[in-house]
Amino acid sequence: MKNDKNKLQYRINRQIRVPEVRIVGDEVDSQVISTRQALQLAEQKGLDLVEISPNAAPPVCRIIDYSKFLYQQKKHQKELKAKQVRMEVKEIRFGPQTDDHDYNFKLKHAKGFLEEGNKVKAYVFFRGRSILFKEQGEVLLLRFANDLEEFGKVEQMPVLEGKRMTIFISPKKTPVKKSIKAEDSLDKEERKAPQQKAKKEYTGPKIEGEDF
Repeated sequence: MKNDKNKLQYRINRQIRVPEVRIVGDEVDSQVISTRQALQLAEQKGLDLVEISPNAAPPVCRIIDYSKFLYQQKKHQKELKAKQVRMEVKEIRFGPQTDDHDYNFKLKHAKGFLEEGNKVKAYVFFRGRSILFKEQGEVLLLRFANDLEEFGKVEQMPVLEGKRMTIFISPKKTPVKKSIKAEDSLDKEERKAPQQKAKKEYTGPKIEGEDF
């Protein structure tokens, strides 16, 4: 059924019912001839007469192998689809008093997200009385946007909604191949961090049966 739909995209051979057409192509000179002559020419070459511009005056046709033509069209569409990048919105959460280590860790991930062609939604979450530090949260988000200036541009300045102050940053450059696996999230990295830190800090002798 899908192939039948593709075949209906163009009129071919006897489906072309106009009195005359313009013939174009690699193996023929551009010329206006009767549709009957064009069909005879296509038959002589063992090819098809394909109407590619029905709204032209007269309609434009090519003498080609229609099956091969459909295959090339389908291949071209797949290539275009493969090149399309689906933009996602990646969220990054801060506290109003985020330390430098956590800030730099999240800044690194934000750079990666923007390089991949994704938008970044960074927000400061104010828990309880920490809402008193909303100015500090705004300064943090503006610093974040400034540090990402090479990779993205601010789409929306910090806005406070309820307990969240949010900023949106969109990518500047053409997306590149992902360097961070999609399944790796900030939460996963943060869970690993304490374990890795523990391994580095342990300097005592290795105890049999324990894996440091």
